[in-house]
Amino acid sequence: MRMYEDGGAGGAGRSLWVEEEAPRRRLPDPVRTSAVRAVLIVAVTLTEATITFFLMITGSWLALPMALGAIAGTVVATWGVLDVLITRQMWNQRYGVVSQPSSTARARRREARTGAPSAQGGRIRAQQGDTAAGGRVAAWHAPAGDRRYQTGAGRG
Repeated sequence: MRMYEDGGAGGAGRSLWVEEEAPRRRLPDPVRTSAVRAVLIVAVTLTEATITFFLMITGSWLALPMALGAIAGTVVATWGVLDVLITRQMWNQRYGVVSQPSSTARARRREARTGAPSAQGGRIRAQQGDTAAGGRVAAWHAPAGDRRYQTGAGRG
């Protein structure tokens, strides 16, 4: 074991344990709760269905009550999976919007709050100084300190 940790035969500084960043964020708590519940329900239902199958093969009298229970478990498992999807969608609709400072949604909400009608029929109004060459309204506001984005930069 130590040959990997000390840089022995495996190469210099090679380790068995490599920390990696999580590729995705953690699920919100309500979604995680419903997902755990759904996994447990589906696992119990699959176990019950397997036991029912073996009881049917052996011809046991328990096969009929277990089959009815497996059918009911299938309905409950379907509800559990749908609950995960609905909870996830509800969470995304309530808390999932990430609004950037330049977001269209934020500017429209601000206009709706102040009651100021926009000049272009619902579109965001151009700020002063947001004109490109030729007097057209710029599609986006250029960062002030970067010459690459200034009007006429690099033209000779």
